[in-house]
Amino acid sequence: MNVNQSAPPLPPFGQSQPVYPGYHPSSYGGQPGSTAPPTPYGAYNGPVPGYQQTPPPGVSRAPPSSEAPPASTAQAPSGQAAYGQFGQGDVQNGPSSTVQMQRFPGSQPFGSVPLAPVVSQPTVLQPYGPPPTSAQVTAQLAGMQISGAVAPALPPVGLGYGPPTSLASASGSFPNSGLYGSYPQGQAPPLSQAQGHLGAQPPQRSAPPQASSFTSPASGGPRMPSMTGPLLSGQGFGGPSLSQPNHVSSPPPQALPPGTQMTGPPGPPPPMHSSQQPGYQLQQNGSFGPARGPQSNYGSSYPGAPTFGSQPGPPQPLPPKRLDPDAIPSPQLNELPPQQKTRHRIDPDAIPSPIQVIEDDRNNRGSEPFVTGVRGQVPPLVTTNFLVKDQGNASPRYIRCTSYNIPCTSDMAKQAQVPLAAVIKPLARLPPEEASPYVVDHGESGPLRCNRCKAYMCPFMQFVEGGRRFQCCFCSCINDVPPQYFQHLDHTGKRVDAYDRPELSLGSYEFLATVDYCKNNKFPSPPAFIFMIDVSYNAIRSGLVRLLCEELKSLLDYLPREGGAEESAIRVGFVTYNKVLHFYNVKSSLAQPQMMVVSDVADMFVPLLDGFLVNVSESRAVITSLLDQIPEMFADTRETETVFAPVIQAGMEALKAAECAGKLFLFHTSLPIAEAPGKLKNRDDRKLINTDKEKTLFQPQTGAYQTLAKECVAQGCCVDLFLFPNQYVDVATLSVVPQLTGGSVYKYACFQVENDQERFLSDLRRDVQKVVGFDAVMRVRTSTGIRAVDFFGAFYMSNTTDVELAGLDGDKTVTVEFKHDDRLNEESGALLQCALLYTSCAGQRRLRIHNLALNCCTQLADLYRNCETDTLINYMAKFAYRGVLNSPVKTVRDTLITQCAQILACYRKNCASPSSAGQLILPECMKLLPVYLNCVLKSDVLQPGAEVTTDDRAYVRQLVTSMDVAETNVFFYPRLLPLTKSPIESATEPPAVRASEERLSNGDIYLLENGLNLFLWVGASVQQGVVQSLFSVSSFSQITSGLSVLPVLDNPLSKKVRGLIDSLRAQRSRYMKLIVVKQEDKLEMLFKHFLVEDKSLSGGASYVDFLCHMHKEIRQLLS
Repeated sequence: MNVNQSAPPLPPFGQSQPVYPGYHPSSYGGQPGSTAPPTPYGAYNGPVPGYQQTPPPGVSRAPPSSEAPPASTAQAPSGQAAYGQFGQGDVQNGPSSTVQMQRFPGSQPFGSVPLAPVVSQPTVLQPYGPPPTSAQVTAQLAGMQISGAVAPALPPVGLGYGPPTSLASASGSFPNSGLYGSYPQGQAPPLSQAQGHLGAQPPQRSAPPQASSFTSPASGGPRMPSMTGPLLSGQGFGGPSLSQPNHVSSPPPQALPPGTQMTGPPGPPPPMHSSQQPGYQLQQNGSFGPARGPQSNYGSSYPGAPTFGSQPGPPQPLPPKRLDPDAIPSPQLNELPPQQKTRHRIDPDAIPSPIQVIEDDRNNRGSEPFVTGVRGQVPPLVTTNFLVKDQGNASPRYIRCTSYNIPCTSDMAKQAQVPLAAVIKPLARLPPEEASPYVVDHGESGPLRCNRCKAYMCPFMQFVEGGRRFQCCFCSCINDVPPQYFQHLDHTGKRVDAYDRPELSLGSYEFLATVDYCKNNKFPSPPAFIFMIDVSYNAIRSGLVRLLCEELKSLLDYLPREGGAEESAIRVGFVTYNKVLHFYNVKSSLAQPQMMVVSDVADMFVPLLDGFLVNVSESRAVITSLLDQIPEMFADTRETETVFAPVIQAGMEALKAAECAGKLFLFHTSLPIAEAPGKLKNRDDRKLINTDKEKTLFQPQTGAYQTLAKECVAQGCCVDLFLFPNQYVDVATLSVVPQLTGGSVYKYACFQVENDQERFLSDLRRDVQKVVGFDAVMRVRTSTGIRAVDFFGAFYMSNTTDVELAGLDGDKTVTVEFKHDDRLNEESGALLQCALLYTSCAGQRRLRIHNLALNCCTQLADLYRNCETDTLINYMAKFAYRGVLNSPVKTVRDTLITQCAQILACYRKNCASPSSAGQLILPECMKLLPVYLNCVLKSDVLQPGAEVTTDDRAYVRQLVTSMDVAETNVFFYPRLLPLTKSPIESATEPPAVRASEERLSNGDIYLLENGLNLFLWVGASVQQGVVQSLFSVSSFSQITSGLSVLPVLDNPLSKKVRGLIDSLRAQRSRYMKLIVVKQEDKLEMLFKHFLVEDKSLSGGASYVDFLCHMHKEIRQLLS
């Protein structure tokens, strides 16, 4: 294949041309391609000091590149930082594959923030320069004041991957004790940035600075912000007491004996060695900003920027074999500046901040469209708003992976312990600016597939023999091309119609399925919706039945419809029930609806066929009459008992009789204790918490519901359950059928019309209107070397490969884990193809195909550089939440902690620069793994507080199982937005702050959201004018605590806050009910439960404590 192909004309359907491996365009997306030879270390926070002229003894150095040196950073086009192919510490190991291309410069100018004092140094792209003098080193150190007077420089935006974040021990000197306990006064390790990932920097020699020249002990690491003062004697730093579960506090404080050495807080130890010893030159690395201020100085937050079109660089200088931390003295205690001596507590600003990482990614990657033409690109974070251009790989809105560069061998994967998984959302809704997948109709012949593995035609298939045959990219089988699909190849071996065919040029597309893909070889009928309403005493008394019937009158006009159809093809039916079931005939020819009662719930049947499922527009008058009559008919009921399983059975039988798929909407209020199949008893027992029997609380009481769910799936009957409990209803059992049929569960505890009406109606409207695929089967195919081994989500599986979904909507995900079954090849990478066969709302049978190509690596560093922490946490939470069904909760928690420690220890051992065991070094793209994992460990499922009910835990457990990555991100780490800090006229969302009580100011108002809950916290000293503008009362004391609706007032602040609340709700799949919380009020305990960086009442560790615990675990693994 000729790699120098000329660009073919743009495709007719408006897609820009994909970039294929081996094709190097001169410019990409308007960005000039770099011609600079790659340097071993890209710029990171200011110019790099010159490297030594001669290699240390015994270290060979490759000759410098023979190309002419490129222009310096100052001449980079349009204010962009010029840098080499690899970021600092990025080492190209092994031959570069064709897709390892030039990193894409960000759009922000390099010099947009004040730099730290910079000494005159050679430009970045110069591989070697004169060593800095002693005076220069001193000048560099002088710029690192602890007091935070000078803002350090930002890393160049768009840098693919910065140095790893690391925590340095502030213990005595650096003994290799292996014990965790050398932090004085219970102090956690302060942060530093390690010099690079792989320990591959050439040692840099400088004149040894004299001890007296130290203005700061910050040796090459970040400035530490000034500390908040000493601890009281004997005071630890706030770990949980020993009596609490999950004790992860640090060891008891140890007094420092006089004369004990104490290192400067951050970073590798300073170079105090003699000039004969090659040591690390001090570099001004990225630091963490001043306390509580905006922290704009993290390393690049994004692990692997798209890389385009450069050739592999010259060989790198070899690293020194080992740097012995013991050989390097550290500054004496009496040399430390005064503010350093009193520091006993780790500063929360000195540890990786989710807010900062999210902000950096938005700034660096939000402005450019994400073009999917290159294999193995890590997409922007889920918290970043970006446009996707499909050029051959599926959009990250459909598939996100835990890593985009997977190990070539299973041994390497086992060593790293990073789970290889994809979170797939096959019917994800796209923003209006992005086109829905194109529908391809191949007529009666149907879609073209591989004869052996049955994979569908996609852009990675290779056409051979002049286009007469194609080689399957999944199993390598050679297949004939049918005559009607034949097309000639161009001079590059590509079909000349490639850009006219979505299946040859796009990552996602749909095929119209032929009759062979239909049940009983017969095209399906349009689906039906059946509304099944509990009319027992509780439902009538709460006002639920009246509210629901009133809403359905108008809601039935908004049933989902295909494309430009004038009305929906979906038919509807109605059932009410308590201990018996009432079916309604609403045939259009009737003057009044007719009711038929089935009291034999043990042997359920449907008493009528004609007139039960009807077209809304035809039977409008009869349906309206029925909905008016239902609340009146049962107004005086005294029946408190309900049935449940027979109701689902009846709905399924009705769909079976009508020979169609569909959805049941069940509105249910109480534990089904009436004599009937599926009868349940109250088994709620809090005494089981933290025992081996706790898992039974999550398991269904009876196997009857699993059997029923299996029948529902076979019929394509999906169940959505709306629960309105006043007490225990056994959500763990009632949610089995919705869970296995691809449905949803909504729960409104202690439902009151005046408080919960808006939330319930909003959820109902969205649930009825959303587009659903019915009677679906999904299969994930992979190229040789890996296979799908495990699946998580709301579905049923009757074999090991097919995910069966009675219904699938645009909010549901299926998470798939992959394992190696052979060695992978770096050249060819790995491919995934997700194929979903489903019936659309109009009754059309379709196949939706998503393809994704991933890179493969032989170096662990490449794996760690291309991971996606948000997806990793999504997978780990689902893995843990399934684990509680079969294992004690403590075992599940310990498994998570161990796996996280192994992931980070493997990185530390194999990828990080040599440094003291007292440093916690985190991979750049995984630096948030500890904080997010701690949030999962503290969640209600794994560590319930006293106020969390068994039903709540079961509800959250099944909810998280099918959440997408964006939903788990905000669910586990809620967003906290200060409302009075940003100008009132600003239309943008206020910048978030970290979820900790320390960040709350009592003169401010904050919104907190996690996708399910929405709190408005009001500080006790908030200005009177603000209180008046928002609540229309004159003082803080007059605000009603627990208020759920803000008054509609005509002033800028009120409009802004209500607008912000509306926009937050629009972003989430469920309506978030507002709760106003006043400082020092009893509701504040509920609010503080969501401040996840703090210690929780149920014994969960604070972020700082957990980081120390993680460090201890890693050190134990390494020793």
